[in-house]
Amino acid sequence: MNKIILASASPRRRELLLQIGMEFEVIPSKTEEKTGSLIPWEMVLELSERKAMDIYDSLPAEKRMESLVVGADTVVSLGNKILGKPGSYQDALDMLTLLQGRTHQVYTGVTVIYLKEGDEGPSRISFYEKTDVTMYPMSGEEITAYVNTGEPMDKAGAYGIQGKCAAYIKEIKGDYYNVVGLPIGRLYQEIKRL
Repeated sequence: MNKIILASASPRRRELLLQIGMEFEVIPSKTEEKTGSLIPWEMVLELSERKAMDIYDSLPAEKRMESLVVGADTVVSLGNKILGKPGSYQDALDMLTLLQGRTHQVYTGVTVIYLKEGDEGPSRISFYEKTDVTMYPMSGEEITAYVNTGEPMDKAGAYGIQGKCAAYIKEIKGDYYNVVGLPIGRLYQEIKRL
C-alpha cells in the first residue's frame, strides 16, 4: 500500500485516521483557504484539491511515486450562508446564535492525489459528503459559556460535535465523522479501490 500523507494540521482528522488503524504522515498545507465559489460542495472540493496538490507538488519525485496525498476541507452551510472557522470571538458567538435551534448542513470535500506507475502526471479522486445537523435551542448564556471554552475557534461553524457542543446536538442525518471533519469510511473505501 502506498504511504498516506495527510495535507492537514487538523487534530481531529489525525485522530480519525488513527482510529481505523491507518499509518500516515502529516504535512499540513499552507495554501490559502479562499475560493471563488459560493456553493458549499464546490468550495470544499476546490479547497481539498488545492491542499492536496500543494503538498503533492512539494514532494520529491521518488516520494510522489509511493504516496497518496489526502486533502480535506469542511464548511457549515445554513441556507445560503457559508460558515467556515470563526475569525474572532464575536464570529463564534454570531455563528452559534445563527445555528442554535435549526438544521444546517456540513460538507466535507476530500481529494486523494497519487501518481500511477507509468503516468507522467498525477491522478486524483475527489468526493464530498453532506450531513444534516439539527441543534437544540441554546440560550445566550449557553452560547457564551461554550465559546469561552475556546473549543469553537478552530472549527467550521464554531462547534465541535465530538466535544462539549454534543449537549446541543438534537439529530444528525448522514455521516457523523463527516461532521467531525473527515468521512473516514468513504475515504477508506476509495483508497481500497486504488
